[in-house]
Amino acid sequence: MVFLVILILSFASGYFLPWWIVALISFLTTLIIGRTARGAFWSGFSAVLIVWVVLALFKSIPNDHIMATRIAHLFMLPAWGYILAITGIIGGIVGGMSALSGLWLRQVFLKP
Repeated sequence: MVFLVILILSFASGYFLPWWIVALISFLTTLIIGRTARGAFWSGFSAVLIVWVVLALFKSIPNDHIMATRIAHLFMLPAWGYILAITGIIGGIVGGMSALSGLWLRQVFLKP
């Protein structure tokens, strides 16, 4: 459930809002409906990773990956796919850590 909410909201806002909105979405989602730390982190990580890779592909495919290839060569990487993977991993870490932070804040206030 947490995964789908983060995935849908992040994808819908990815076109119109700044990049850091995924952190806010992950944080608030697990603050409201989070259950376990492991589930929160991996839901946020995987949802944001998928969203960032898909959005990067939507922007890279129309220009035949020219920009991504140039950036990959700038960082001395052999192909544009590495840039795509790094982008997804960075986004996943942002989403996972913010989701975990949201769950921990929830646990602070809902201690039995």
